[in-house]
Amino acid sequence: MSFSPSLQQLLGALRCLPGVGPKSAQRMAFHLLEKDRDGAARLAEVLALALDRIGLCSQCRMLTEDDLCPICVDPRREAGLICVVESPADVVAVEESGAYRGRYFVLLGRLSPLDGVGPEELGLDLLSRLLAADELGEIVLATSATVEGEATAAYLAGLAAEHGVAASRIAHGVPMGGELEYVDSSTLFRAIASRTSVESA
Repeated sequence: MSFSPSLQQLLGALRCLPGVGPKSAQRMAFHLLEKDRDGAARLAEVLALALDRIGLCSQCRMLTEDDLCPICVDPRREAGLICVVESPADVVAVEESGAYRGRYFVLLGRLSPLDGVGPEELGLDLLSRLLAADELGEIVLATSATVEGEATAAYLAGLAAEHGVAASRIAHGVPMGGELEYVDSSTLFRAIASRTSVESA
């Protein structure tokens, strides 16, 4: 079935969202147009406002409305420790763990030569300047456990070594509550290779 040009544009725009295919986009568009036009207007207003006001932190590249994000200006953060992540969502995930009190650097992607994503696209010139700072002692590499994520971590480890900064990698392995028979072999291999000692009670 063919839709009006404006509706086709709306459907196409909704499909830019992750996980939204043709059917989901159609369901969202029809809901907004049929049942919640006030909500649609509010969404358009808030989205335009967010696009106008929200940019990237000049130091860590996290989403913020100011030049520096709240984490970068927090004096309680450990200045000598930077956790390198792929996306702002990763910052949220690490923060929710409550296990980390340093600062961050957000790559906004990962190395992928086939997709045209190189060091320049990941802001590694800015990261190099941070690595050259005297107070930085360690970077924690928290990229994903994909081929691209591992390649990115290896590249960053080399960059840290050039500046004499220690680099560590977050552990990957069997999730809490996971049963070994359902864990894939790559994850199990990493879990065994990265095993830690256990203190007796």
